[in-house]
Amino acid sequence: MIYIRTVWLHLKKDLYLEWRSRDAIAGMLFFTLLVAVVFAMAFDPTGYPTLARQMSGGLLWVGLLFASTTAMNISWERERRNQVLDAHRMSASAPSALFLGKALANLVFVTAVELVLAPVFAVFYNLHPLGEAKLLWVVLPLGTWAIVVNGTFFAALGLRSRNRELMLPVILFPLSIPALLAVTQATTGIITGDFEPGMWIRLIVGFDVIFTTACLLLFGTVLHAE
Repeated sequence: MIYIRTVWLHLKKDLYLEWRSRDAIAGMLFFTLLVAVVFAMAFDPTGYPTLARQMSGGLLWVGLLFASTTAMNISWERERRNQVLDAHRMSASAPSALFLGKALANLVFVTAVELVLAPVFAVFYNLHPLGEAKLLWVVLPLGTWAIVVNGTFFAALGLRSRNRELMLPVILFPLSIPALLAVTQATTGIITGDFEPGMWIRLIVGFDVIFTTACLLLFGTVLHAE
């Protein structure tokens, strides 16, 4: 219970700070909406409905992956102010509780952007899922967590780097390729109805379990590293 309470306190703190500033959500929304508008203007989705369905899944996740780096960096930049990280190091609470609370907060932020972005993509690209649309409620959270858990961990890893804003995408993007491939294929399969996304969903679940476990176990080393 103490561990869960600690996670909740970190989560509540990050949600409160974001509610006051709205820095992360505003930055992600601007970038992802820009991606949606630019690609919608580059070709006529209504004239090529099949192509629009095939492209929309990839565009959505690539846009979210790039935009989410903003939220990850901002979340840890707040902790650097006024030696807050030093206080976390001296705290008796488990370091993984800090990581889990921050990852869950970033999950909330990215999910909020998705809830705005999904209808925009549906309108701009004239999307009508031909597969089982209810599976999107499984794919979206799993894919979002795959991005968030690694992004939160590697943003913390790069805190002491002089070029920490550049370091996160350099590490995160290559490591996210398996998850990005799986979640893109699963989303495309649901939208086009051409194939069953079950295999890709299982791949995302495996990716999430492996990297979540690794991040929770290794975060204490990252936090206390000099």
